[in-house]
Amino acid sequence: MPESPRWLVMQGRLGDAKRVLERTSDSMEEAHLRLADIKEAAGLPKDRGGRGVWREMFVHPTRPVLHITIAALGLQFFQQASGIDAVVMYSPRIYEKAGIKSDDKKLLATIAVGLCKTIFILVTTFMVDKIGRRVLLLTSCGGLVLSMLTLATGLTMIDRYGADNYQWLVIICVLSTYTSVAFFSMGMGPIAWVYSSEIFPLKLRSQGCGLGVAINRATSGVLLMSFISLYKAITIGGTFYLFSGIAVITWIFFFTLLPETRGRTLEDMEVLFGNFFKWRTTMRELRKKESEEATFA
Repeated sequence: MPESPRWLVMQGRLGDAKRVLERTSDSMEEAHLRLADIKEAAGLPKDRGGRGVWREMFVHPTRPVLHITIAALGLQFFQQASGIDAVVMYSPRIYEKAGIKSDDKKLLATIAVGLCKTIFILVTTFMVDKIGRRVLLLTSCGGLVLSMLTLATGLTMIDRYGADNYQWLVIICVLSTYTSVAFFSMGMGPIAWVYSSEIFPLKLRSQGCGLGVAINRATSGVLLMSFISLYKAITIGGTFYLFSGIAVITWIFFFTLLPETRGRTLEDMEVLFGNFFKWRTTMRELRKKESEEATFA
């Protein structure tokens, strides 16, 4: 398997990149055009220590770079701020609060959470290039909002009325944890990593993706360390109402700032990003241009 032509260009191995493109393109002309696009997009900074990259990202960013940075880092932050790790890591405690006292039942219910997560991640693997990133992200986040609201309501009612006479509330709480994990795993979970790696320019990708991982893990750590203190302060139902509110903000962020990247080249990203809330206009212009090129081809 050859190295990717973009990586080869980044390393200055233009001849190797050209040979890879010639083997994978339909014609020599297409290979040369693709190589020219990649070389233009690479635009490597002279400062190889990385200081120039950080300046370009945070001190003097262009509009496309600023939009890309906000989109990628915001996506990583909101992926964890929506509270999914609390559902997964503290599911036995959630089931206990929901009225399940048997350790065996709590264990089985927790195992089912892991199975549900794995199954829906596998399903997403086959859907992401057919349906697109944006549709899956919005559906995933919308489903997570409803699941968190249902879980919060069920736990609040059990706190108030008890679980003995309302076994259906216990079932609702258990099913809500499964649907929360399922909706998260069909979009927000895996696509956050795919999307972030797609949108950064080559010269910013390493630092941008690395910073995204740091924000993701830091947010998860803060959430997990504060979860017990939080639910003792505002009740466990109140905690999941808070998470559902954050998920609503997340959906709005996705809807307004994240364009669809399916089928887009890395060179398209700096055109597609940069207009922030008006990215749909740019998307229409790109599609119109592609349609005209296809007509004349």
